[in-house]
Amino acid sequence: MNNRSVYVASTSPYSGKSLISLGILQMVMRRTPNIGYFRPIIDDFEEGVRDNHIETMISYFNLEESYEDAYALTKSKIIDLQSNGRLDEAYDLIIQKYKALEDTFDFVLIEGTDLSTESTSLDYDLNVVIAKSLNIPVILVIKDSFKTVHDLSKNVSLEVNNFLKKDNKIISVIVNKTTKPLEEIIERCKKHIPDESILFSAIPEDQSLRFPTLKEVANTLEARVLYGGDCLDRPIKKFIIGGMQLSHFMDYVEEDCVIVAPGDRSDLIMGAALSNLANFRRVSGIILTVGMTPNEITMKLIEGAKVNMPILLVNSGTFETAAAAANIKSSIYPESHVKIKRNVDLFEECVDVLELDKRISSFKIGGITPRMFQYNLLKEAKAACKHIVLPEGGDERILRAASMLAEDEIVKLTILGKPEEITQKVNQLGLNWNENYITILDNTQNDKIKDYAETLYELRKDKGIEYNWAKDLILDASYFGTMMVYKGDADGMVSGAQNTTAHTIRPALQFVKTKPGINTVSSVFFMLLQDRVLVYGDCAVVPNPTPEQLADIAISSAQTAKAFGIEPKVAMLSYSSGNSGEGADVDKVRKATELVKSLCPDLLVEGPIQYDAAVVPSIGNSKMPGSPVAGQANVLIFPDLNTGNNTYKAVQRESRGLALGPVLQGLKKPINDLSRGAKIEDIYNTVVITAIQAANDK
Repeated sequence: MNNRSVYVASTSPYSGKSLISLGILQMVMRRTPNIGYFRPIIDDFEEGVRDNHIETMISYFNLEESYEDAYALTKSKIIDLQSNGRLDEAYDLIIQKYKALEDTFDFVLIEGTDLSTESTSLDYDLNVVIAKSLNIPVILVIKDSFKTVHDLSKNVSLEVNNFLKKDNKIISVIVNKTTKPLEEIIERCKKHIPDESILFSAIPEDQSLRFPTLKEVANTLEARVLYGGDCLDRPIKKFIIGGMQLSHFMDYVEEDCVIVAPGDRSDLIMGAALSNLANFRRVSGIILTVGMTPNEITMKLIEGAKVNMPILLVNSGTFETAAAAANIKSSIYPESHVKIKRNVDLFEECVDVLELDKRISSFKIGGITPRMFQYNLLKEAKAACKHIVLPEGGDERILRAASMLAEDEIVKLTILGKPEEITQKVNQLGLNWNENYITILDNTQNDKIKDYAETLYELRKDKGIEYNWAKDLILDASYFGTMMVYKGDADGMVSGAQNTTAHTIRPALQFVKTKPGINTVSSVFFMLLQDRVLVYGDCAVVPNPTPEQLADIAISSAQTAKAFGIEPKVAMLSYSSGNSGEGADVDKVRKATELVKSLCPDLLVEGPIQYDAAVVPSIGNSKMPGSPVAGQANVLIFPDLNTGNNTYKAVQRESRGLALGPVLQGLKKPINDLSRGAKIEDIYNTVVITAIQAANDK
């Protein structure tokens, strides 16, 4: 899939990242006018005050999005979530808000969180984690604050590798605000990181962008504008203290300077005004101090001459004011048209915009991140709005999961059991119970029993079943729930919190049957690891598969992966790779691999292959060079249940990942089994997966 987003991240405060974003937006807008802008984290502001970066982007580029849609969280909110161990909620909200923009716009530019001087590692880690969670490429902005080009290039290498080791993809590195030779910087960076997929650029420091505007000075110093409020966007290159007579002072006046002087220095005010009128040296403005306003005659002369020179008034002393003004950091506002234009021009002078735009638009997104996988699950299940039956209404975990699913409006549910008993339990637990999404049905007393029993009898009479036997069986919740799915009264079933796997699957095997071309019912786990999603099969159903069954498992697992947005690369696991080993166990895997290739010639599959060679690129390239699967596998097929079950549990425990499943596959309609030790979140996730399976089957 082609890329439709880019994440602009910085590694230090005041890097000029927002100004880089301006250049990128201008560049992309030439080919894609329907653009969105997003900041995951913004600073905290007083009520009524908005983030000026967001306001500037929306205003300057006329973006068709609201201010509220352009950010997810404030810094105080995310710090609060972190301190309470709820940082996952922040990531989920960021993904939700980003995906809403992605659904609306053809391209979305994400500008990472700004690093403040007092920030902790939270800020730095957030950029890395958010970019990875969103699964989009990064443009890394690095401010040049180093003495030598050598030190700078070493830092570039360090910062790039910090992103790469978390499996982020970097399209471009831009060294910003540098005073060093641009070509030398780029050459050194390429030597330290010889990755041709990364485009290196360097932008020199521009004094006109470094200094604040008079509007920023006025806002920061809380100054009163006495004159010239409509031209506060004037550039500033220097602050000069007015402490001498006019005849001497004018020798120190420079182009685009700001004079800081007491309010009673009418001589300096008039001298600056005359300098502007005579086009001698343009004074950008005057800051009058100690709260003293100029005399009435001076102000009338200024107004009458219509001098293009703002005059501000502050209460602080002259030297105090000058020091405070000199420490104001430059920013951008919607009205900063001169500064914005200069920045965009500088960006396009120093960056190969054609090449950068080409690399952004042609970037191929590979794989899917765990957070994005979970987000997509909920989104797809909610859109499908399927009907799932839960036969084990007496289990508290089932009721709690059902309450959560209904509250989130994910699926329609039928819970089997005695209505009065379930209702009493729900009230005791104090659960929210959305009756628009939950129905309680007594599987031992209802008008469907006769029809279901007759259907079961007709389906199984050639196997020796009698009608009374069928009627008794259908009173069992597993049989009743499975028949609901078979008859189309429900789209899928989830059971196993109390029942055994055999009890859950047996009815499905008897009359739901397997899909055409599939002879083996098997299972997979979706393994949500730190930086990737893998599919493990079979870890729950078939103890010791034959080569034919193993091939069935591989094909079903690949189909399941694809149905959930994972482009399958299948590894048939063994204790040896390629032709290096011999023996019955290896031969079984080798034969199964050949069967898969003959049955599904378009499927990428490799085997026999060891686990490390399947998932680690360097080992895969070493042991099986040229293989399109080795080192990149995302569907891993274990040779037997013993290996698969132990491996998934070991990986889950040691990596602290999340294992979703088991997900049964191969049946004509989705029936899924729970572990009897299943947690509430396991039940919730399994129902969501079952709903998506039902949608895909349709």
